[in-house]
Amino acid sequence: MKLTARIPVTAALLALMLISVTGCNRLKARDQLTKGVAAFKNARYEEAVNHFQTAIQLDPEYETAKLYLATSYSYQVVPNLDTPENLAIAQKALEGFQAILAKDPNDLTALKQMASIYFNIKKLDEAKEYQKKVIALDPKDAEAHYTIGVVDWMQAYKSAITILAADGLTDDGNGNPKKSKGACQKLVDANTALVNEGMEYLNKAVELNPNYDDAMQYLNLMNRRKADLECGDDNARKADLAKADDWSQKAMGARKENERKKEQKTQGGVTMQ
Repeated sequence: MKLTARIPVTAALLALMLISVTGCNRLKARDQLTKGVAAFKNARYEEAVNHFQTAIQLDPEYETAKLYLATSYSYQVVPNLDTPENLAIAQKALEGFQAILAKDPNDLTALKQMASIYFNIKKLDEAKEYQKKVIALDPKDAEAHYTIGVVDWMQAYKSAITILAADGLTDDGNGNPKKSKGACQKLVDANTALVNEGMEYLNKAVELNPNYDDAMQYLNLMNRRKADLECGDDNARKADLAKADDWSQKAMGARKENERKKEQKTQGGVTMQ
């Protein structure tokens, strides 16, 4: 009887100790998170990673620490740098955000970060895929629309450079009227879908943000890629170039307006007469 009586008491004490240790670890984890956030805000990303990793070790279910850890890795990724070290950091960041998305596929922050990382390591199809997931959740995200347009232009430009080089030409930015009929057909086959999609998304970006000067500038560039596709139709080529010039002018006007607003804001809203 005495032995039987001791068992539930001992179990209760063990449970109490476990709760106490768990609670203590959670407090320590939150302290590590706070230190990690401070390091992150001061761009000490490696130090931040160490704090967030410790926080997760103390509290394996600490989702906020996991998000910050992945973000700290993502901030260390150098765009367009193909070194093994840089790609390894990118992979750590991707794995962190993938783990978050496995629990919540609609986490916008994780989706945007995935798109950004893929863009920075030049995996453009994946970058576009994740931006489309962002738009599915937030159709009014102008930056996501803009980024898809940029990716389409980059892919179209790469195709154009390759095809023109095989034809003995370099891109003149004006529809390349000297290219052969064969080269023109190759451009049509390679770039028509990219140009159409890119213009659709860039136009939407400007619709959502009427002063989006970067999107306007890429509409200028995309119309120049469209001019490549006007095989044998010089009037259509010139019309595309006219639209390109128009978007270039709009971009300059929007940029000036954006700079004026920014300057006015930094002056506390006081406008000098």
